[in-house]
Amino acid sequence: MADHAPVAVATDEPLLSYLDGATGERTDLTAQQLGAWSARSAGLLRDGCGLRPGDRVAVLLPPHWRTAAVLIGAWSVGLAVSFRPRALAGLAVLEPGADLPYDAVFVTPERLDDWLEDVPEGTYRYLVGTGPGPLDEVPPGWLDWSPEVLRHPEIAPDLAALRPTDPASPDGTSYGEWGAVAREYANQLDLRAGDRLLVDVAEHEQPLKWLLAPLAAEASVVLCANLNPADRDARMAGERVTRVL
Repeated sequence: MADHAPVAVATDEPLLSYLDGATGERTDLTAQQLGAWSARSAGLLRDGCGLRPGDRVAVLLPPHWRTAAVLIGAWSVGLAVSFRPRALAGLAVLEPGADLPYDAVFVTPERLDDWLEDVPEGTYRYLVGTGPGPLDEVPPGWLDWSPEVLRHPEIAPDLAALRPTDPASPDGTSYGEWGAVAREYANQLDLRAGDRLLVDVAEHEQPLKWLLAPLAAEASVVLCANLNPADRDARMAGERVTRVL
């Protein structure tokens, strides 16, 4: 591994990169660009759906730049996020109100069509694709997140309205508690400002690992889908990776 660089991520450098080894897709987002997508997502939930702090959203999405925008957008307007990794498909969700409709639901087309999945009901329901561009087909009762989120401006919400004690997830875990856990996990990984973390998305679904901890440490992230183990060393060198999850 390269030595730690004692500097934060430069404003013109990618904060989050998404690479798909199977399709060749690549998306690089600076902090400003990720913030803009997150602000649009926040506007979709707050203004488009009329959701308010404390409302609940279910997120059934893989590690992806769009997932980051959905999560940051939801948290930035005070929503309680129930994140459901694919590894838990078919298992009972043990959280208050898990058997009741959510205020909004986000899911990939693949998981919507998976017979193992028990996709929760939601007042607002969005399909989120992981490929470039809008979806080719959207079933009745669902909306394509990509064109819908673009209806909203890149205006960040007023974060001053959020309190550290407000619930960030339906089980009651607060924003302050998640922040402390993220900082502790970043310390366990020895992540520091300026690091670049490589994440194999097939191995690590939880946003604590691929999103919250790196952000807490002011590190950048390279999300790799369909990562070929034979290409890993070359990928690390090309992306100037300093840490691997």
